[in-house]
Amino acid sequence: MSHTAHIPSHRKPRQRASKSALRAGVAGGVLSTIAVAGAAGPAQAEPVTQTIEMPTITSGFAPAVAASAQATQQVALDLETQADEDAAAEKAAKTAKKAHAEAVRKAEAEKKAEAAAKAKAEAEAKERAERASRTSERTTLSASSGSSDSGSSASAPSSSSSNVSGSAASIVAFAKAQVGDAYVSGGTGPNAWDCSGLVQAAYRTAGIDLPRVSQSQSTFGTQVSLDNLQPGDILYWGGAGSAYHVAIYVGGGEFVGAQNSSTGTVQRSLDYDRPTGAVRVL
Repeated sequence: MSHTAHIPSHRKPRQRASKSALRAGVAGGVLSTIAVAGAAGPAQAEPVTQTIEMPTITSGFAPAVAASAQATQQVALDLETQADEDAAAEKAAKTAKKAHAEAVRKAEAEKKAEAAAKAKAEAEAKERAERASRTSERTTLSASSGSSDSGSSASAPSSSSSNVSGSAASIVAFAKAQVGDAYVSGGTGPNAWDCSGLVQAAYRTAGIDLPRVSQSQSTFGTQVSLDNLQPGDILYWGGAGSAYHVAIYVGGGEFVGAQNSSTGTVQRSLDYDRPTGAVRVL
């Protein structure tokens, strides 16, 4: 036997396995409880006190960006150029359309002007022919009136019925010869008249000087009924002394008068425009 066998050991005896397992279980439970409590409570994040700087990537990137910008600028310029070209084309089309319309309008205006000039020339030629015819007729009337007056004065006094009849015929013939002449306010002939100018000129062929205006002519003579008219009587419209229009009764229920600028000198039925009254000068 060893001489040390009887000496008791100073080391603590080994813990039993069951006791160790118990302690491990208690420790695990405590840790689980702490973990559950930590999960149930608000998280306490530690503040970030360090800034992390990301590295700048520049190598090989700048040329690509520049190329992209240049391409974008070129596309913008191309679009702007195309827009300008489209606008110019549209403007040119509108200008051409307007020029065409203007050319058509001018052509139509020239055509109308030519037609108007032709019509005017024909009307003037016709008027000249009518004037020549009326001049010839007036010359004949003047000659016959002169011979009639001289014969009447030799054979009968001026108040005889034959003299009155001859003067009335001269007045009526002159008035009818002016049919177709123009109406001009203040006109006294030979180819344009107003109403009183025509009446005055007709009576002058019979050697009678009438007042110039219709108001005075409507009272120059004896008032007669419209139912008892004789050729050569003066018809008037409006009141006696304030008449606004006069004409000459030519027989057959008709009169000759310079009516207005639209109709000129015309021969019309009394029913066309019924006069207000009449005076007899002859």
